[in-house]
Amino acid sequence: MAGKLGNVTMVQDNRPIRVLVAKPGLDGHDRGAKVIARALRDAGMEVIYTGIRQTPQMIVQAAVQEDAEVLGLSILSGAHMELMPEIMRLLAEQDMEDVLVVLGGIIPEEDRTSLADMGVNAVFGPGASTQNIVDYIRSGARPAPAAG
Repeated sequence: MAGKLGNVTMVQDNRPIRVLVAKPGLDGHDRGAKVIARALRDAGMEVIYTGIRQTPQMIVQAAVQEDAEVLGLSILSGAHMELMPEIMRLLAEQDMEDVLVVLGGIIPEEDRTSLADMGVNAVFGPGASTQNIVDYIRSGARPAPAAG
């Protein structure tokens, strides 16, 4: 369960929620991803931004290495129905089904049910409030299991 200490959003073991933000595919426009990354950081989350043109393998490998509790993906290229099944499959292979997966970008309404069926937790379109995204992540982020 996430809590709040001052301006820092904490998970159960008193550390910030870890969010990996990535731009999968060939989409090179990352202004929106950077705006979201900054808003999450300003809300007290620990944000790792991997940059543009990331493969599904690179994204999932980074999520594993960073112990991400949230995976935030920005896709403006229209390739979400090609990229997301592979990302979700790779997350499952790494036993990371408990990671909150949030997708942003140009996502047609008719694709949202299929994305939810794949395991995508939320889709935020253009103009989504950064506060709504922060609130959604705070309410849904699950702490990583304790090592030991």
